[in-house]
Amino acid sequence: MASAHSEPPDTSASPAPADRAPAIGAIADELIALKLVIAGGFGVGKTTLVSAVSEVRPLQTEEAMTRPSEAVDNVSGVELKSTTTVAMDYGRITIRDGLCLYLFGTPGQDRFWFMWDELTAGALGAVVLADTRRLDDCFPAVDYFESRKVPFVIGVNCFDGSRRYTDKSVSRALDLEPDTPVVMCDARDRESVKALLISIVEHAGERYAVPVPAAMHHDG
Repeated sequence: MASAHSEPPDTSASPAPADRAPAIGAIADELIALKLVIAGGFGVGKTTLVSAVSEVRPLQTEEAMTRPSEAVDNVSGVELKSTTTVAMDYGRITIRDGLCLYLFGTPGQDRFWFMWDELTAGALGAVVLADTRRLDDCFPAVDYFESRKVPFVIGVNCFDGSRRYTDKSVSRALDLEPDTPVVMCDARDRESVKALLISIVEHAGERYAVPVPAAMHHDG
């Protein structure tokens, strides 16, 4: 289990999903609707990921960063970032006929962690987006989902100019459980993001022992 460098939201008050699948959305005769959470540190690319893949106009709560916010938000490594998510990102993608994913992006700053419980409620699983230049920023999200037994994958956002690492190196650095997938991705690229989302659907299906065959074959 990862060791957080800063404290994630309190996990004592809310029950963990344990070994049963959560309420994952509307399941009709011809539609399975799954909720996924997109989490990670400040400026790691969560809004970009949701925007790149959403088939509807994404809901964004981006606001301009101000000088007062610089005193409480750690902008090291993302000094050129001019806006920040203050509530959530929302998007939707149909992987194929009969399988629709609803994406909820969390805000990255510590001061908005109180919203994570609401955004995570009923989610099938989560993507923890990572930047290898600031890998420590992943620890709070990893601890959060591990403590609640929510299946998750690590999506390593391969920024231009950043050093490349193997999935095993990232897994060791984050002290992940052996079965937690690490997937290299480009948050700007639709097909790359789709592959990442499919990986968490499949991983969650294995965790809950609920096959999701619709995720195995996807079209453009």
